[in-house]
Amino acid sequence: MPRYHTLGKIPHKRHTTFEKPEGGLYQEELFGTAGFAGMSSLIYHLYPPTVVTEIKKIKDVSPKIAVEKNMKALSFKGFSLQPEADYLESRKTLFVNNDLHIGLAAPKAFSPDYFYKNADADEMIFVHVGSGTLKTMYGSIDFGYGDYLIIPRGTVYQIHFNSEENRLLYIESFSPIVTPKRYRNNFGQLLEHAPFCERDFRLPKDLETHNEKGNFKVLIKKQGVLWQYIYGNHPFDVVGWDGFNYPYAFSIHDFEPITGRIHLPPPIHQNWEAAGFVVCSFVPRLYDYHPKSIPAPYHHSNIDSEEILYYVDGDFMSRNNIEKGQITLHPGGVPHGPHPGAIERSIGKKETGELAVMIDPFNPISITEDALNLEVNDYYKSWITD
Repeated sequence: MPRYHTLGKIPHKRHTTFEKPEGGLYQEELFGTAGFAGMSSLIYHLYPPTVVTEIKKIKDVSPKIAVEKNMKALSFKGFSLQPEADYLESRKTLFVNNDLHIGLAAPKAFSPDYFYKNADADEMIFVHVGSGTLKTMYGSIDFGYGDYLIIPRGTVYQIHFNSEENRLLYIESFSPIVTPKRYRNNFGQLLEHAPFCERDFRLPKDLETHNEKGNFKVLIKKQGVLWQYIYGNHPFDVVGWDGFNYPYAFSIHDFEPITGRIHLPPPIHQNWEAAGFVVCSFVPRLYDYHPKSIPAPYHHSNIDSEEILYYVDGDFMSRNNIEKGQITLHPGGVPHGPHPGAIERSIGKKETGELAVMIDPFNPISITEDALNLEVNDYYKSWITD
């Protein structure tokens, strides 16, 4: 979604002297991707962002694979994940491939004792339960139920939760997460037929400059290993910045559904794309209005992609006995479709109140031990009728 944004104080020209009122220079940092060819921002610190007093390897946090190759339709009870006291400890990766990791978290808090940086991947955090504020050197973003938080890789952050009741779906993407190309013109502006516009994205605000020295713990994940860095300056010592690379929020409730006379395929729900997967938002909408339309989706074969659906709220008309926080996985290579009775129930219905997030990886995924702890037994048999 990149668009130019700026907060705080910046010099008139980049890469020029920017003097502090009391003397000395602010420290400029280019925060960018893809070498010098990707999205970037220029950040101005009170102190050099390179003052490290200690580095220590903490532990390997690579997901433990239980099923490397899967060809079975599966389902998982996401709300069966037990809450844990700390944010990082609560994160459980469920599905992995070389393009992305997908997981759930149920943190009671984000410990104020550390900051976190994912140096491996961009993060997308979907907030199912809870609210709070994402804090970064770029400023703050308030969030609540239904928000997607997009955090570019390498961003140091903390999350201040408003209560201990929090449930999150997250994606770690090893490529940038952006809006679909077909909804943008040559200048990056969202087009009139896009199901969202620039007004729907919430950018960082309320920049706070922390002029503090001491021992600041930053936990950094790189190549599946968690490292502890101790910095001599507060990570949020920024007086100003500008550019295109920064965290932002988007609410699933601001996604405007696309409808038609007959049932339209899932790409109409697409919200995001990256190298190797897409993310779709299913939101309340009017059903198809052809007099003989069947609102339920037709049976279809995902030959070249997996389909992962995370159920958020409402009655998902194509599935039976689905709960909030439940996940279904339909592997590529075999057909799937509505549960028995769903097609008939849908005929004549005028609208749906369903809310769900769909993730379609284009390459097969492996399943972790943490996922199997949440598995629904024999889900693949749920299409059998007496």
